Amino acid sequence: MKKYVLASLLALATIVPVSVPMVYGQGAQPGQLTIKDPTEYNDYTNAIGQSTPPAKAAAIETFLTKYPNSVVKNDLLGQLMLLYQQQNDMNKTLSTADRLLAVDPGNLRALAVSVFLEESQAGSKTAPADAQPIYDKAASQAQTGLSAAKPADMSEADFQNLKGATAPIFNSAIAKDDANKKDFAGAIAAFNSELKSYKDPASTQAGPGLNDTYLLGEAYAQQTPPDLKNAAWFLTRAAQFAPPQAKPQIEKAAEYFYNKYHGSMDGFPAVQTLVQNNLFPPAEYNPTPAPPPPSPADLAAQTVASTPDLKSLSLADKEFILFNGKPEDAQKVWDVMKGQRVEVPGMVISAAPDSVQLAVTEDNKQSKKADFTISMKTPLKSVPAIGATATYDATFDSYVPNPPMITLIDGEPPAKAAPTHRRAR
Repeated sequence: MKKYVLASLLALATIVPVSVPMVYGQGAQPGQLTIKDPTEYNDYTNAIGQSTPPAKAAAIETFLTKYPNSVVKNDLLGQLMLLYQQQNDMNKTLSTADRLLAVDPGNLRALAVSVFLEESQAGSKTAPADAQPIYDKAASQAQTGLSAAKPADMSEADFQNLKGATAPIFNSAIAKDDANKKDFAGAIAAFNSELKSYKDPASTQAGPGLNDTYLLGEAYAQQTPPDLKNAAWFLTRAAQFAPPQAKPQIEKAAEYFYNKYHGSMDGFPAVQTLVQNNLFPPAEYNPTPAPPPPSPADLAAQTVASTPDLKSLSLADKEFILFNGKPEDAQKVWDVMKGQRVEVPGMVISAAPDSVQLAVTEDNKQSKKADFTISMKTPLKSVPAIGATATYDATFDSYVPNPPMITLIDGEPPAKAAPTHRRAR
């Protein structure tokens, strides 16, 4: 699903009024800063009095260079951060947030801006390893933000408003950091905390809240063991409000996990209606789980019992029974395989003149895992390349179930003329 970008970083400077410095001698009010030097005060009023964001940002930078220890430094860095954000200069916005955090580590506005932009940077990386250090930094700052104490010059009401506005950003960063590390339990906890921190659940029908609803569904699906019921709920919720370009893919995933949990699509339309007015699963969301599937050993036994001629089984079915069936069922299948000379095609996993290992079944080809070893009758003159497709005539000799491997002997490339042996089945 497309990652949403906030249209504005909460306009954080407007959530809590900024302090207004007062020149010495004019009677500063409680909570206001005082510039004692008249020249510094005049330079300050000139800087903040500029009419355009670029001019104001440049003037503030000049002021901070001239007065690096000014009493209004923190206040101006906060304004400067917002000015760069208004100009859509995210690099300077982030660097200014870091400058502010260097002198005021608990500044919630700067932490929220820094965390949000770092999370966005990490999300643009194609390799998880490249993203992880950025996510780690964002998550560390997010933890600082969640535990930040109220500044002495801020009212309790203003502080709670700011905490409420920044909590979704902080919890989202922690969740994505955990998800990138495959810590899905941690990601699930943080995503839930994020969604609960939205004052109006309707705000999760778009933007970051909708995106993270989808990611929460994915986290439930990827944890071990997967929570199919919750995965289906949050993916269905995300699908209902997803933009047109993302909706089909998310709906398909929601239907897959619902069907896998419930065993059918019965009741799914009612769930689609239910998610429209509920962010979290209500009591009415209670699909019954499908009966557990037969065990691999039971499936193998059913196949053996229902197949009059075991020679007719496909090679994949024979292999499944050998490696998953009860000893008596595996023996019945091996009795019709041992000593039989067959033609075996597969993907080369490893190769030497006297032995080649092949991935023969589709599952093993996909995982690039050998399940057949062909010992050659005479050393190969041409050793096949890894990943190539190769075929050999050979005779079934032995197998071991753990690790799964079937061994054939007297292997040789198939004759160019049509062989009398039948292809491996």
